[in-house]
Amino acid sequence: MSIGEGSRTDYATMRGRNYPTMRQFTVFLENRVGQLLEVIRRFDGTKVRIVALSINEATECAFVRFLLSHPEQGREILERAGLALIESDLIGVELPPVDQPLSIICTALLQAEINIVQAYPLLIRPHGRPAVALMVDNTDLALETLANRGFTLLSEADLREVE
Repeated sequence: MSIGEGSRTDYATMRGRNYPTMRQFTVFLENRVGQLLEVIRRFDGTKVRIVALSINEATECAFVRFLLSHPEQGREILERAGLALIESDLIGVELPPVDQPLSIICTALLQAEINIVQAYPLLIRPHGRPAVALMVDNTDLALETLANRGFTLLSEADLREVE
C-alpha cells in the first residue's frame, strides 16, 4: 500500500474539534531578563492570543505554561522559535455564580477521587463569566463528573470566540 498524492484518510481522532479540553503548552526558558517577553512578542501581529499564563520559576530556569486562542497556530509559532514544548490537556470550567465557586468545583472532584495537579485563572471571560483551567489526574472522569454536576465546561472554541 502506498501513501502519496491523492490518498486520504477518513479517520477521526479522539481530539477532534469538539474535544472538550484545552491544550496547554509548556515551554522551558532560561531564567534571565527578557526571556518571557521574547516569547510573548512572537505572537504579535498574529491572531493568537494568550488566554491563560502560569510561570513556575526556579533559580536557573522557568516553566511557562500557556493556553492560546488558536493552539495550532500557536504551536507552529513556538516550534519555529526553536522552543521545546510539552502539550497537555486541561479542563476549562466556568465559575458558577455562588459565594465559593472553587469550593464546589473542588468538592465535586474530591468526591470522584480526582486530584487537581495544576490550576490557574483564564485572562479572558468566555461567555462573560470567570473561569479556571484545571489539569487533573483523570481528565475523562473529571469531564464526566463536572458535566453531570451541571458545571459549564469550556473548549478551545470558547477561547477563540473572545477576540
